[in-house]
Amino acid sequence: MAVHEHPHRSSGFHLPSIRRHGAASATETDASARTGTVAARYALASLRLFTGFVFLWAFLDKTFGFGYATASGKGWIDGGSPTKGFLSSVAAGPMEATFHSWAGDTWVDWLFMPGMLGVGVAVMSGVALRLSALAGTLIMAFMWIAEWPPARHLSDGTPSMSTNPFTDYHVIYALALIVLAAVGAGATWGLGRLWAQLPVVRDQSWLR
Repeated sequence: MAVHEHPHRSSGFHLPSIRRHGAASATETDASARTGTVAARYALASLRLFTGFVFLWAFLDKTFGFGYATASGKGWIDGGSPTKGFLSSVAAGPMEATFHSWAGDTWVDWLFMPGMLGVGVAVMSGVALRLSALAGTLIMAFMWIAEWPPARHLSDGTPSMSTNPFTDYHVIYALALIVLAAVGAGATWGLGRLWAQLPVVRDQSWLR
């Protein structure tokens, strides 16, 4: 009796197919990573623009009196003091008396206003983010001390209405500036890449 040999049938287990699936999976992972990176860049750019506008708008409103935080006709160009109202109303904290003595002083106005303008313009344009983070954090630190969230009561004994003893919007703004500087978020929708190519900036990394 003749024995007929049949060709081996495939078990359905194909290594080449697995390699193809593996390659496809790696490609999908890379594409997902690229998408996530692009999304992160745009998210940070949006955070940068909005954070910068907080500082820029404060400068503009206090300068021209647009009728928001600063009444019309009470702006800096009208002879008003951008810091007098805020500092004279400080009612808690270890620097209460000091802030009262500073309220309306010309040197305080000329430190505060160019600082707000410089931080706002630099952050929105994506340049000098490290300097902006330092300056903005200092401004926010002084304003945090002036409002003094840890106080449950003001100096006259009335409730302070503080909702959190530490974290308020000043802390969030400062943290946003630090994050933007740490990741170098000035290239997307900004001039950060051109700024970094300037010879003086290449030589002095603290200017980035």
